[in-house]
Amino acid sequence: MSYKNSVSIFSIWLVTISGIIGIYLGHMDWFISKTPINLILGLILLYWNFPPKNGQRSLVTWLIVYLIGMAVELIGVNTGLLFGSYHYGENLGIKVYGVPFLIGINWVVLTFLTAHLSKRFIQNKWLSILFGSFLMVSLDFFIEPTAPIFDFWHWDSGYAPFRNFVDWFVTSSILQIIVKNDLPEESNSFPIHHLASQFVFFGFFYVYFKF
Repeated sequence: MSYKNSVSIFSIWLVTISGIIGIYLGHMDWFISKTPINLILGLILLYWNFPPKNGQRSLVTWLIVYLIGMAVELIGVNTGLLFGSYHYGENLGIKVYGVPFLIGINWVVLTFLTAHLSKRFIQNKWLSILFGSFLMVSLDFFIEPTAPIFDFWHWDSGYAPFRNFVDWFVTSSILQIIVKNDLPEESNSFPIHHLASQFVFFGFFYVYFKF
């Protein structure tokens, strides 16, 4: 394991465990307000571990993913045609037409993590795309009940409708297809730690708030 790989894994888990402990001890407002910093840190660590495989072409690919992520959110928030009727809270940073700029980064990071892991463990490219999309929707399943509590976003109905998960899967599949040729070939354990840390964080609070 390389130095930057070790530092990145340590950093991701330090932030995750600190957040869990801090929120559990009653400091939710302080920790959740730092979510934009965490999102940017995750992107920086990804770039540090995986510089663009194909130079400018890869950068364009990730820009496309960002723009698509922002576009579907803008459509969803302002029309309700995608995902359902919802609006964003105040803990994801500056917004444009009701959508935080950083939510596009979240789409980029999640797409990269899940696509890389799927490609690593599943050889068939179409099964890999479907599994990557399944991973993204699975994480969203744990995020949705906690998002209103953390003031990330709020559903007008009070809960995430089934169509949200369908639209998430469709959007995720499109993004997985777009990035499949720009994924690095080398094996690196950082993506599985990064994705696992998100499952641990949101899974913990899914159980904590539910029960």
